[in-house]
Amino acid sequence: MKKRTENLKKRLMRELKPAWDHYTDKAKKETLKFSDKYKEFLSGVKTEREAVEWIVANAEKNGFNNFLKKRGKKFYKVNRDKSIALAIIGREPVLEGIRIVVSHIDAPRLDLKPNPLYEDVELALLRTHYYGGIKKYQWTSIPIALHGIIINGDGKKIKINIGDNAEDPVFTIADLLPHLYRKEQSQKKLVEAIEGEKLTLLAGSFPFPDNEEKERVKLAIMEILNKKYGIKEEDFISSEIEAVPAIPARDIGWDMSMLGGYGQDDRICGYTSFKAINIIKAPVHSTLVLFLDKEEIGSVGATGAQSQFLVDCIREIISRKGKTSSFDMVREVLNKSKALSGDVNAAINPNYQNVLEKTNAAKLGYGVVLTKYTGAGGKYGTNDASAEFVGEIRRLFNKNKVIWQTGELGKVDEGGGGTVSEYIAQYGIETVDCGPALLGMHSPFEVSSKADLYETFKAYRVFLQS
Repeated sequence: MKKRTENLKKRLMRELKPAWDHYTDKAKKETLKFSDKYKEFLSGVKTEREAVEWIVANAEKNGFNNFLKKRGKKFYKVNRDKSIALAIIGREPVLEGIRIVVSHIDAPRLDLKPNPLYEDVELALLRTHYYGGIKKYQWTSIPIALHGIIINGDGKKIKINIGDNAEDPVFTIADLLPHLYRKEQSQKKLVEAIEGEKLTLLAGSFPFPDNEEKERVKLAIMEILNKKYGIKEEDFISSEIEAVPAIPARDIGWDMSMLGGYGQDDRICGYTSFKAINIIKAPVHSTLVLFLDKEEIGSVGATGAQSQFLVDCIREIISRKGKTSSFDMVREVLNKSKALSGDVNAAINPNYQNVLEKTNAAKLGYGVVLTKYTGAGGKYGTNDASAEFVGEIRRLFNKNKVIWQTGELGKVDEGGGGTVSEYIAQYGIETVDCGPALLGMHSPFEVSSKADLYETFKAYRVFLQS
């Protein structure tokens, strides 16, 4: 009876075990080596503009050409320096559809306000406006760097990158000491304890030497900025400066099986999809990998998933297959295409297990996560992938030994969230969310499993080759 039971369980039940249990010593070494390169990327790329620059530089090394400069089977297309697409023309006719992986390269952060610099109690500070969903208390009392651009009065673009090099100064948000926080913070709800307007960065304290002047510290800071960057106060209005954690990515744990760093939601999917398309030589179907902006605030604007960037890329692929990209042809190609929405899910946190329903929750280290739907409550604001397409992806992963799991984004009534999948699916593209699970999502230091990182890369590779 025991043998019969074991055979029945093996045939009918799905056994989930950590990805590491599936690995040979060689596969384990390959996984750890892959994570080392990702760690370098994560430490150096802190904004969507920097991600685009990194992708362009590395794509060109792998034979991708600017779509405006050279026609060929491999090209990239940049959208306003904040989103980008890589494409490879496949062997099959374009009307057979395209294989697409979409991720986003923006991340929760603090943006400097249009008029950020001010002085109070003889200190210079910078006002910020948080971007995306953050827990505000996590951004106090940590070292912060400033990355971005300023367009001066003459239209010149000036890059700002200060705080991540060892010799750089950093910025910080001074929190209230516990001796005095009882009325001001401790009796409030956590979400109210730190107000958005109090997320101000310390920027300096040296006063300008003229004792007759008001706001002497602010003036002294502006003098420094003018000498270093050639800017004046008005130039802040035409700037995009992001305050991000000045914390490098690091290995986590004695066994170094995990990796921590800022912006893993969702640059972990951006990195793995980039690596996937760069090892594909001659795909059956044309492939397209998109790296988009603005997902954390609703995929809006000219660089988000709700823009026409995807359609523009489809038109370019159709053109390179020698066809005329009429409206009807674009619609037909879109309807025949299939996509993975590369985004992260929430791993079970040992300290907060009650917010997830365990039998439908992802675990750290158990492989890439197939998420049939996200949304909130009654599946609001989601793409609910079809059973047929989920079945197709499941078969593909099993055939190619991709270690995968499934997961929802929390209990039904607990909360939820969204991805770009709903905006991709609205074109008629079969789409499902697929990416690793994280601990501490949207925090300044998110945690991933190195095994999940590698399985995500494998998932995107076999999908683009399929």
